[in-house]
Amino acid sequence: MVLRPKQLVLATGMAGVPHVPEIPGADAFRGTQCHSSKYTSGEAYRGKACVVLGACNSAHDICADLWEQGADVTMVQRSSTHVAKSDSLMELGLGGLYSESAVKAGITTDVADLIFASIPYTILPALQIPVCKAIAERDARFYERLTKAGFLHDFGDDGSGLFMKYLRRGSGYYIDVGASELIIQGKIKLKSGVSIKRVEEDSVVLTDGTSLPADLIVYATGYGSMNGWAARIISQEVADRVGKCWGSGSGTTKDPGPWEGELRNMWKPTHQPALWFHGGNLHQSRHYSQFLSLQLKARMEGIATPVYGTGEVHHLS
Repeated sequence: MVLRPKQLVLATGMAGVPHVPEIPGADAFRGTQCHSSKYTSGEAYRGKACVVLGACNSAHDICADLWEQGADVTMVQRSSTHVAKSDSLMELGLGGLYSESAVKAGITTDVADLIFASIPYTILPALQIPVCKAIAERDARFYERLTKAGFLHDFGDDGSGLFMKYLRRGSGYYIDVGASELIIQGKIKLKSGVSIKRVEEDSVVLTDGTSLPADLIVYATGYGSMNGWAARIISQEVADRVGKCWGSGSGTTKDPGPWEGELRNMWKPTHQPALWFHGGNLHQSRHYSQFLSLQLKARMEGIATPVYGTGEVHHLS
């Protein structure tokens, strides 16, 4: 039986199809290699050499798990990453909306979600920069130690930190829950400013010529745009008709312009009739799912739903 839905919603969290780099020699590797989305546990790698390519959330979590399981693990950091300590982020960045004190002040989760979603993206960076400066001051010693360990760190192109990186590109950051200290102490080994040039039978060769023994290679190399799922499930033609999902066209790293003013193709009609995209963090999923469902319900009830100002497609992925 072939299903022909009147409306199709692709709910993809925030990630598209896993991106696995094509590296010379990978087919000859005798160990195990996988994308971070396929990683389950480091239990089988006690005493073995493991290489994790990447330095964002998944890479840190996987490296920490491998170290806890007794593996010899090296993180390969290709480019600069923003790190924010979890407690600092919660207290300085989110405490006004999501905290016990906020609840006592009468700010329910629904109200907090509405307030957060009501801030126009054009002014959001200016609100985030002072928060990042406060975090940098509070955790100055932490950042000094992390940099001394060789980790490449930044606060984003304009100093607006984690939330703007998330909204603009959905990558380039780590919320620290302990892995950074393992890097600082050398328990998670680090090679920064390099990538994997080629893979050999039992090792990887980095772009600086360093050779690292490897029984496991994990590619924590992120994901493509969500329209990649449309390409897989429907067709490349449909994916190209929709264009890139996520990002606001800020002109910053990995978020090319022109300026959109809101997230591309999220929770709203796309250029492909009856195809919708839903994703994001808990706040966004809670808040925007309400309006996505209302739009679908209106169409199912035959209520007129004119669409105004649908943006042009400037980027396909």
